[in-house]
Amino acid sequence: MASTQMSSFTSSPAVRPVVDTKSPPATDLESGYASGASSASGSTTSLPLISLTKPHIRHLNQQLERMSVQDRLRFVKALFPNLYQSTAFGLSGLVAIDVLSKIQSEDPEAPSVDLIFLDTLYHFNETYDLVDRVRARYPNVNLHVYKPSGAETAAEFEERYGEKLYDTAAELYDWIAKVEPQQRAYAELGVAAELTGRRRSQGGQRDKIPVLEVDEETGIVKINPLVDWSFAQVRNYIAEHNVPYNVLLDQGYKSVGDWHSTSPVKEGEDERAGRWKGQAKTECGIHNKKSRYAQFLEEQQRKEQEQLAAALQKVEIEQRVEVAA
Repeated sequence: MASTQMSSFTSSPAVRPVVDTKSPPATDLESGYASGASSASGSTTSLPLISLTKPHIRHLNQQLERMSVQDRLRFVKALFPNLYQSTAFGLSGLVAIDVLSKIQSEDPEAPSVDLIFLDTLYHFNETYDLVDRVRARYPNVNLHVYKPSGAETAAEFEERYGEKLYDTAAELYDWIAKVEPQQRAYAELGVAAELTGRRRSQGGQRDKIPVLEVDEETGIVKINPLVDWSFAQVRNYIAEHNVPYNVLLDQGYKSVGDWHSTSPVKEGEDERAGRWKGQAKTECGIHNKKSRYAQFLEEQQRKEQEQLAAALQKVEIEQRVEVAA
């Protein structure tokens, strides 16, 4: 879906993965970025080559680990072009929004970091209320809302894709409601680097994530600025700085996603224990090493190949019958 406001980055040069033949051997190359075709006249619309090798990423992470959240955000804001923050307005994301607003006040003329919100159409009403309160609190932050293709409401989603798809075909639901809109946002906005709210203390697959990593599928740099903060640290910041937050937090919800797959967390449980409770699942496909989007496409390709093989076999049998006749 179209973003709700025009981004201040729309005139920025988009970056794309490249192969740098002068970089270290392929086994050591993690990712590379460059602007569009360079101009001989030295146009400001082209960016210098940025190659991120594994040793370089290790070095960056060593430095970032020693920084405060504020300094991490200042650093990546200066380092990476086309930087956005992807958020579902959880506590970590809200802290990052507030810190970035304070950094922005130091230099109001500098480009701001826009927000990307994936509206699955199944968020809690309390979440939508929070989105409105965040917009009111931080009016200078552009928010881009992406919804499932061809649907503006849950009713339209169910008419197009079926009722309770999140139960009957969970992986397909993740792709339609979350991963495809995210990929669309990346393409339309020219995202090169993305801030997330992931923290090690959230448990699950997040317990060893670094501050900075490169998504193997998209080549996009992901930065987790609050990676080493605890839930208590995040909540204390929210209270101390009077940051708007989801009122469901006060009802035992420590991590809030879609209403159909989120429940309160008991004392002593992991912070994300309320997400997909009772299922062998901790991520929706957006942050998986191999996303459900890729798995879905592979499955579709496999089915198409099987159908083609069956059709060819049928034709071959029919030809044999004709020859025999």
